[in-house]
Amino acid sequence: MVGAVLVAGVTVLASGPAAWADFVPGGKGTGSETQVGGGRTGQEVTATAGAVVFDRSKNGSGQSAGPVTSATTWTPPACYYAPKYTPEELEAYLKPIWEAGSTGYEWDAKQRDHYVEGHPYKDFNKEKAGKGYWWDSYVTPGREGDLASLDCTKPIFWVDDNDDPPADIPQAVTPEVLAQLAYAEVRVPSTKVDLAPQNTTKVNLPTWAWLDAAKFKPVSVTAGVPLLGISATTTAEPVSVKIDPGTEDAVTFPASGVCGIHDGRIGEPYAKGKADEIPPCGVRYLRSSGDGSYPLKATVTWKIHWTGSGGAGGDLPDCTFGATQDVVVQEIQAVNR
Repeated sequence: MVGAVLVAGVTVLASGPAAWADFVPGGKGTGSETQVGGGRTGQEVTATAGAVVFDRSKNGSGQSAGPVTSATTWTPPACYYAPKYTPEELEAYLKPIWEAGSTGYEWDAKQRDHYVEGHPYKDFNKEKAGKGYWWDSYVTPGREGDLASLDCTKPIFWVDDNDDPPADIPQAVTPEVLAQLAYAEVRVPSTKVDLAPQNTTKVNLPTWAWLDAAKFKPVSVTAGVPLLGISATTTAEPVSVKIDPGTEDAVTFPASGVCGIHDGRIGEPYAKGKADEIPPCGVRYLRSSGDGSYPLKATVTWKIHWTGSGGAGGDLPDCTFGATQDVVVQEIQAVNR
């Protein structure tokens, strides 16, 4: 039965290496002995606890790439539930705890009643071996110190193969939850803009700003649970950049400072002979930066959407990622032709 489920998982996640099939509850895979901080050198596929596997081969990369920040107060879940134990593995995990007695007789007795004595489970559900798994909670990588990581307090529970997890557990792994976990793994390129004039400009001279379209293409991360045959791909697409000149003594183009994407690019590269024209995206400084510089910040807004197993999909909150660069503004008037 396990083999059949694993094959289904590989079918759904066909873009990933065959090694994805190794991940099973408890980290007892044939090719990958642990699911905590998994992965292999030189590959873009890694795993975390709970048999959640991430394919980052289409993610942003390079030293300048960084994690996105939600434009709202929403954040991906700090903890989630996923398959972890077979009946035998749960027995091997809990019995030593009970025998040690460190958790107290009353707690141990309740646990035995719950998982062994039939209220509601009997003998760790061994009669269902190969027909489902025990699910437990996991902390999302990178959220270990977050108080929200303590929200997953439901006791270990059983889910039959091909059944959905209980509806009253919002953090139970589903395609949508996988999409949210993938959201946390998205990396986008730095938003340093090209400027003309570059680095040093003049008071009252329009400074053109644009982004290299080749660097600002959609990126995506796929998260999946091969054991369950479910996956979700979260995609981030750049939609605009907001220019903050770094001083109130400046005028932005357009006036809102928000430059949208047109014909696959943000802004327009400066061309000779356009020095007196108003750029579609840019800034005009009204005062010199003196002996220093102004910290121009460009923040790109990325629209996030996801698609998952069974035709599921939808939108997630927009996210932003910004970078700051120094611009020297001189008093000397000049014409840049």
